[in-house]
Amino acid sequence: MKANKYKRLTLKERVVIETLLQENKTKSYIAKRLNRSRSTITREVNKWGGDYNATLANWSAKDDYLNKRNKDKINTYNRLKIFVYRGLLSGWSPEQISGRIKLKYPNDPVMSISYEAIYMHIYAHRQARLNRKLIALLPYQKSQRRRANAKSKRGVKIKDQTSIDDRPKHIENREEIGHWEGDLVIGKGQQSAIGTLVERKARYTFIVKLKSRKSATVRKGFAKEFNQIAPLFTKSLTYDNGMEMAEHKQFTNHTSMPVYFAHPYSSWERGTNENTNGLIRRFFPKGTDFSKVTEKELKIVQEKLNNRPRKVLGYRTPKEVFYSEIVNHKIKNMMLM
Repeated sequence: MKANKYKRLTLKERVVIETLLQENKTKSYIAKRLNRSRSTITREVNKWGGDYNATLANWSAKDDYLNKRNKDKINTYNRLKIFVYRGLLSGWSPEQISGRIKLKYPNDPVMSISYEAIYMHIYAHRQARLNRKLIALLPYQKSQRRRANAKSKRGVKIKDQTSIDDRPKHIENREEIGHWEGDLVIGKGQQSAIGTLVERKARYTFIVKLKSRKSATVRKGFAKEFNQIAPLFTKSLTYDNGMEMAEHKQFTNHTSMPVYFAHPYSSWERGTNENTNGLIRRFFPKGTDFSKVTEKELKIVQEKLNNRPRKVLGYRTPKEVFYSEIVNHKIKNMMLM
């Protein structure tokens, strides 16, 4: 009797595995349902430590098959690969993944990787189906990538910066309202942009219509938004190193908000803002010409984001958390009178 040649599990089979696991079916039941050996199903499920994701497992299996002779660190260590791929599926950038893994596994040499190594893994075979899918998960998809240290200089460094290293430590714990993160979302051909401002505790978002990316335009647009709300909510702003914030001193004079600058290529230090920009991209995908998007359209999206329940907020909305701080502040002041 001729032995059947082993065939690798398909994505369809893996979807069945995930579905049946969610229904608490046994591995024996799943094996019988798929006409597979129990050992095949057991190996497949145990590899993921009880938290099985069909899409992730299928990508990983294809990658393992294609990279048996040329494994980088992500392909060598499966639990590292799972962490990186899950981060990408969650909309995290390589910088955020690298920063987060350092916080979660500070003393584990396997669970340690630079954001540049993640990019190198993604772009190693950029025409392959898996790599095209990984590139599509990046916040800013490009068919090619240059190394960060190969980039040309961006001109003069912003003067008189205050580093995020000097930002008061209590801001990090998100217990106090009024500390913001800011950035630009760039439009088609680098010719247009919108400003995004996100409050760290409440995740409340402002989307700012900008006529240009000039520092004076950005400074005035941001200051206008902040000057419409109470000083309780305008305590600090953390920004990246974009030259659009070159007039940070004038911004501070107009708003009383100190500006702290994140380290270069460390967008995970403004993770709330980066995640919010990803949400905004669902409404305004790459290639959008923001000069043709009206302020009314931006505010409609802003309202949707601020009324979106967030798991991190206990499924309250940013608007609910933001305005509850106003109520609590008023009550506290009344008690002190």
